Amino acid sequence: MPGVLRRLGAVQLDTISVLARSHELVAYARLGPVGRHPVEAAYWRRPDEDGPARTFEYWSHAACVLPVEEWPAFAFRRRAYRRRGWRWHEVPDNACAGVLDRLRADGALTATDLGGAKRGGPWWDWSEVKIAVEWLLDLGEVVCVERRGWRRVYDLAERALPASVLHADPDDDACVRRLVRVAGRALGVATVGDLADYHRLTRSMVSGVVPDTGLVPVAVQGWREPAWADPEALELAADGGPAGRHRTTLLSPFDSLVWDRRRTLRLFSFTHALEAYKPRPARRYGYFAMPLLVGGRLLGRVDPARTGRTLVARLVSVESRPRAALPGVARALREAAEWTGCHDVAVERVEPAELRGPLVAQVAALR
Repeated sequence: MPGVLRRLGAVQLDTISVLARSHELVAYARLGPVGRHPVEAAYWRRPDEDGPARTFEYWSHAACVLPVEEWPAFAFRRRAYRRRGWRWHEVPDNACAGVLDRLRADGALTATDLGGAKRGGPWWDWSEVKIAVEWLLDLGEVVCVERRGWRRVYDLAERALPASVLHADPDDDACVRRLVRVAGRALGVATVGDLADYHRLTRSMVSGVVPDTGLVPVAVQGWREPAWADPEALELAADGGPAGRHRTTLLSPFDSLVWDRRRTLRLFSFTHALEAYKPRPARRYGYFAMPLLVGGRLLGRVDPARTGRTLVARLVSVESRPRAALPGVARALREAAEWTGCHDVAVERVEPAELRGPLVAQVAALR
């Protein structure tokens, strides 16, 4: 899993959990049904583990977990927050000093340990302590060293991070060059807009540094914009691509393979949108519809749920070569069920509807 994180450069975090949380699904999609505890241990330091942190959480594409060696590359963003003076909430006077004093005296703590995360209202109605500790995380003075019940555990950056990254202070151009290089390696081939979206940079920032990143200018058939390619990806393509290494799996809607909707459409002719925040009547594919990856292609979606020890596919929609895709769909459903501890798979609806019977039969045959 550490290798996957380094290869991707960032894994997005989200509170939604259907089959599992998104960061677990990202590992599962690439590594198969590995144990969930080893995945968690790779993302965050265990409570009984000594030594510096291997990862940190920060604002990349969104809230992401990142390899600790990329800490210096986000110095430009930490400096920008400091100049701005706030992110979401106005920071109360003296609250930061109090949080730092507690962490120095008592070690790593949650917001609840520090005095409470909320004032009693909606989720964004943060307490002064929560505002302060999140602001200190934005500035890089504290880091999240683990998660307890999805709550962040904060510690002083000076205590948690390796000195080699803590004291590195690259200028803004060096930071952006590094992040563009990381994005290019993760994407393989990308336009300036793709590279900018990966870590939420601006197009002008990317354009100014991309010639100095080691990425190679290329033209991609059917793309309107020029592109840049990772040299290793070009070598792999010249050798015929990753033959025999395709996964058949369900993807988190927050997976970096599909998080840029325009790129997903351009690469796979596949329209993807998260509908969890839409009213139920407005949903076309379901609350947490997961793109279905079969043979290197996105062929449809599965809207999953769990009922006891049964994985329920509330809607399976197959758009491309639907009958030929059924064996892959069946394998993806059965593997996801086993990974999440389910004994059975129930298929409710299938589009096209005439494929429900054949899909149910193929899933049953894999039991």
